[in-house]
Amino acid sequence: MKNLEMKLVNLTPHEIVVFDSSNNVVLRVPPSGLIARVTQNEVEIGSINGVPVYQTQYGSVEGLPEPQENTVYIVSLLVLQALKSQGVTRHDLVAPNTGPNSAVRDSQGRIIGVRSFIVL
Repeated sequence: MKNLEMKLVNLTPHEIVVFDSSNNVVLRVPPSGLIARVTQNEVEIGSINGVPVYQTQYGSVEGLPEPQENTVYIVSLLVLQALKSQGVTRHDLVAPNTGPNSAVRDSQGRIIGVRSFIVL
């Protein structure tokens, strides 16, 4: 992928904060007000010591706009995974990379930002 200047639209309910390698904030992307979500259904598959155990079944993605020129949509990793499992290919989607080499955490271990985006 090349270095691109694109419009970023945040389709998550949270502000996306991007840090550089020196822990300086280099980008903030506020929520757009639109949220891309995956429908889900929980099915009880049994119990362990009387505690119900459920399996989550994921369905369609809702709230995802059509591709727009020079625009990249920030979505959750779950949305990316659901689309991939459905055979949908979109080159205009990224998710915050919350892996151990990218997540930036506060003193209590909560993620406060990322250093990169991820694609599937």
